[in-house]
Amino acid sequence: MTTQIYFYTGTGNSLWSAKKLSENLGNVELLPLPVVAGKPANPQADTVGLVFPVHIWGLPRLVVNFVNCLKSDSSKYYFALAVNAGQVAATLIQLKKLLLSRSLNLDAGFSIDMPSNYIPWGGAISEKKQQTKFKTAAEKISRIAEDIKKQKKVAPEKGPLWQNILFSFLYRKSFPHIHKMDKSFWTDEKCNTCRICEKICPTHNIVITDGKPAWQHRCDQCFACLQWCPEEAIQYGKSTKNKKRYRHPDISLRDMMAGMADA
Repeated sequence: MTTQIYFYTGTGNSLWSAKKLSENLGNVELLPLPVVAGKPANPQADTVGLVFPVHIWGLPRLVVNFVNCLKSDSSKYYFALAVNAGQVAATLIQLKKLLLSRSLNLDAGFSIDMPSNYIPWGGAISEKKQQTKFKTAAEKISRIAEDIKKQKKVAPEKGPLWQNILFSFLYRKSFPHIHKMDKSFWTDEKCNTCRICEKICPTHNIVITDGKPAWQHRCDQCFACLQWCPEEAIQYGKSTKNKKRYRHPDISLRDMMAGMADA
């Protein structure tokens, strides 16, 4: 069995999850989704996986764009890991419907609970709590790998009914406006024009203008720019200045940059 895993990551949670799954599966090709999203996609493997973060209780735009470019091939086994902070809601149901629109099936869909990087609602949780989540996630990923090896059909995991209804409604209302939510980003006096934010943005949404980052309204709300800024100079709104940043401790800036230059 050959497997390709397409991943999308902002602060490393999804990349870590994809790597853990690859270690358990073996014979896996890891592909950064920003490199291929929006281009005609015809995965060559028998088994195809998507690993991505949940954004505003639904699919990120990059994932939607990628799936919309997939060629129909019912012979492949498709699976997905939706990485979230405890509220997967109906994200995997949304993905299943989107794949069906391409005459494809989501054969297995899993929710992975990881530390949140959505800093407007709070800074990073304690390292002890992070490690607890990592341990639980790694154990679940090991079980998921066994299901994938057996090509097992697994219904998409989802949240409780009230969450699916309410959060799906909020997602639908928010999705058309997400690309413009970067209006709340700004830089303080600590910015030293290192350009990391410009290079790490998966949607190429940042350009350096007059020595400062300028957001171009193609935002996906992944918060990579803010969380990876080494000076913590990037802020969002009025509440992030003194909040603890988060990025996965086992994922390096080099890991994040791999493949981005070709995106």
